[in-house]
Amino acid sequence: MVTTVTNTESRVKQQRMLIPRLSLMMFMQFFIWGSWSVTLGLVMTQHNMSLLIGDAFSAGPIASILSPFVLGMLVDRFFPSQKVMAVMNLAGAVILWFVPSALASENGAQLIALLFGYTLCFMPTLALANNIAFHSLAKSDKSFPVVRVFGTIGWIVAGIFIGFTGIASSSSIFILAAICSVVLAVYSLTLPHTPAPAKGMPLKVRDLFCADAFALLKVPHFFVFALCATLISIPLGTYYAYTASWLADAGVTNISTAMSFGQMSEIFFMLVIPLLFRRLGVKYMLLVGMVAWFVRYALFAMGMGDEGRALIYLGILLHGVCYDFFFVVGFIYTDRIAGEKVKGQAQSMVVMFTYGIGMLLGSQISGALYNRLVAGQGTAENWATFWWIPAIAAAAIAIIFLFTFKYRDEKV
Repeated sequence: MVTTVTNTESRVKQQRMLIPRLSLMMFMQFFIWGSWSVTLGLVMTQHNMSLLIGDAFSAGPIASILSPFVLGMLVDRFFPSQKVMAVMNLAGAVILWFVPSALASENGAQLIALLFGYTLCFMPTLALANNIAFHSLAKSDKSFPVVRVFGTIGWIVAGIFIGFTGIASSSSIFILAAICSVVLAVYSLTLPHTPAPAKGMPLKVRDLFCADAFALLKVPHFFVFALCATLISIPLGTYYAYTASWLADAGVTNISTAMSFGQMSEIFFMLVIPLLFRRLGVKYMLLVGMVAWFVRYALFAMGMGDEGRALIYLGILLHGVCYDFFFVVGFIYTDRIAGEKVKGQAQSMVVMFTYGIGMLLGSQISGALYNRLVAGQGTAENWATFWWIPAIAAAAIAIIFLFTFKYRDEKV
């Protein structure tokens, strides 16, 4: 009897600590990402590499296409997710350590190669973290946003920290990220055990090509979601690659802190998600997120100059709606749709479509637009044209989604 009571108390304690443990995982992961990616364009400009910004921001998307799917299969069939996450973070830390030397020598080819190698390690961890969280949480649509909001807090703290310490435009951001990656690698080994659900099952050729995950695209509403997620990530790539440079030309000081306001709004909207799920459902939450992208870029286009400063900050604050209502809800929706045996692959597939194909196109298209419209000029008129293009694209994607996405929450 005493043993039974003790075991019950132990399980209750473990459940009570589960959300804080997963929250710390999200905090550290997004602190690392936010510490270097937000002001990467600014750092490259400081080292005379501004024309390569689009290529630098293409490294992550290409890595998202190549690596997460393979990692998804590994964690579905062979290795526990938390151990794979530890290995990926440790390998990433080693690569990050060498980035400052590439910047100092203004070696663009070496810099792009290092960023590509690092993102091959980091991008799969986005799906791995989701997989660990969804596996451990009993009611994911209520508790996952609470866990995920600490990723946003981590991104905010990273932006404020590099701004406060004055390293936002320095290569020191990569040293900071490398050290934190080692810490997260060690911490990953303490995370809840997330076994491979299909471990021991015969491996077929179709498994090597993740055919079961791709089979989800036969579901009409999931196909529409995957297509629109890919398309809406094209404007997202523009935001990540060029907002810092645009804010500098607009006369905004302490750019990393200014951009962190967008993540601050994420905290509020992330916590609102569980409350709105029953009222709006998956479709209209995703739709609101896409419409917000149009509004944000329209505000950016109209906000150049001191008289439009309020529009700039309003556009930044919309990041919470843009990101949470589409991407976080999209991960929850994917977890609902995927079968138990391919959840890891399904989450990886969403990462591939969004952070991979979509943001690759976004980085390349926005890079071409920047070089054609803005580079060497940076006038209000040129920047306005630059931002109106993704605004119109986001509006068109939202309209397509509205009329083609047919999904009823009660069916799942």
